[in-house]
Amino acid sequence: MSRLRSAMHKGKRAGGEVVETALPKRKKSKAAVKQASEFTAVGMHPALPNLILQAHVLEESTDASTPSPYHTFPDPADVVQFRSQLLNWYNKEKRELQWRTLAVTESDINIRTYAVWVSEIMLQQTQVATVKDYYNRWMKRWPTVQDLAAATLEEVNQLWAGLGYYSRGRRLHEGAQKVASELKGQMPQTVDTLLKQLPGVGRYTAAAIGSIAQGLVTGAVDGNVTRVLCRLRAIGADSTSPAVTEALWNLANMLVDPERPGDFNQAMMELGARVCTPKGPLCSQCPVQSHCHSYRKVHVRQEQNSKKLLGKLGRKTSELPDIEDCMNSGTCPLCPSEPWDDELGVQNFPRKPPKKPPRVERTLTCVVTRPGDKDEENFLLIQRPNKGLLAGLWEFPSLLLEEENSEKNQKRALCDEISRILGVHLTESLLQYVGEVVHIFSHIHQTYVVYSVCLKESDTHTHTENTQWLTRSALQEAAVSTGLKKIVKLYDSVDSLKEKNTKDGRRQKDSGIMENKKPQISKKHKLGAANSSGRQLSLNSFFKTVKEECR
Repeated sequence: MSRLRSAMHKGKRAGGEVVETALPKRKKSKAAVKQASEFTAVGMHPALPNLILQAHVLEESTDASTPSPYHTFPDPADVVQFRSQLLNWYNKEKRELQWRTLAVTESDINIRTYAVWVSEIMLQQTQVATVKDYYNRWMKRWPTVQDLAAATLEEVNQLWAGLGYYSRGRRLHEGAQKVASELKGQMPQTVDTLLKQLPGVGRYTAAAIGSIAQGLVTGAVDGNVTRVLCRLRAIGADSTSPAVTEALWNLANMLVDPERPGDFNQAMMELGARVCTPKGPLCSQCPVQSHCHSYRKVHVRQEQNSKKLLGKLGRKTSELPDIEDCMNSGTCPLCPSEPWDDELGVQNFPRKPPKKPPRVERTLTCVVTRPGDKDEENFLLIQRPNKGLLAGLWEFPSLLLEEENSEKNQKRALCDEISRILGVHLTESLLQYVGEVVHIFSHIHQTYVVYSVCLKESDTHTHTENTQWLTRSALQEAAVSTGLKKIVKLYDSVDSLKEKNTKDGRRQKDSGIMENKKPQISKKHKLGAANSSGRQLSLNSFFKTVKEECR
């Protein structure tokens, strides 16, 4: 009926009488015809029944799967203004990044495309600050796609170590070999061929490479752009749903600047990364604030709440009309299913489904060492399979702990595994418990139960092609995960503690002080121990937590 009132109002402005408007032909429902006949029978304006029919047609023609104009940019002038405001901000505020510089200064389209491709793969699920050094080392070592194709996977894994999501480096290497051998060294030069011919390249990555490196006019929707667009157009449905995904891509393709598509897409990402952030967004610094439905909604709701409060205090009510909401509220596939939360503000958008908790795993692992040259320890490393988690990386001998076992059973299992690898027989008494290390992957909460064993040189001759002994310095440069580095850190800490205790014990024995006596505990320490509820802190709690790594 709100559309009916609007139509009548327009009719009056046109000439004092109701004017019919043209509508697409559609079969009239029986209910609409009946209602129009009843109004005619009671003597209403002759045109009113037709307006009623038109209102019904409008409502029936609104497909629940079709987004309302409220979620788009129906006015072309708004699109032009949006582009201008965003790009002016980007020109002043953009970060100077090596891949952006290469995209502008490199004249060879193959090198340019390769350089942007590497950056986009590295930036997947990884922060810019982390990527910078890795990217510079990579491009210095392999400046062209042919250079990368000639490298070994071991070299790629070694440089990638610590960046996480290790399959990305492997796919870059595979893609480079494909370009060198099958595409004659020529990088794909359309979004479609980038998507089809490069392993690990999806819809967003293909669009980003195409627009930034090759000037192709296409939008690009990543996590940052999703957040920006959802807030701009108050899209509150599940941001991973097909309806929202397609709506966001349509928006991005409509908004992208045809003269500067690469800069526009990077500006959208920059806006999401630095201003329209997941938490604590800086709305006051947003260059496109005037186009943001969410921002307007926040201020209207604040004013409504103030009016209600004043109305209660003054014993009078006041209603402020909300901003124009979606006409199909309740049926629109882009509107939120949950009510607006005043405390969240613009963070009401986007909405994501509940995150699936990571699975919990416990893994037995053993730091196996032997004497090396100049009294330097050598570490035994085993290469992981070429597929799956941490594919192709090197690790200490490990076993997945499927159920909790006693320390004796854990030692027996590790002894059997190390004996199998080296072809020797080890006794369980050689293994020493070190501690536990927690490491979080994107989908796994991993706890490493760490043991150590030091072997004699004569015990270590037999090994396979997937094993190697590395010195400590070589270990630091090897293709190993952050989890392994955390294990080494724990091992070193315990080892140094043992060495200190040994030296202290010798010193005490030599001086004759406190020999065979327990250290005296002051009343203050006794009280502290009593207040600790009898719990002893684990060794892990004394070491600095290393930043959690994604797979």
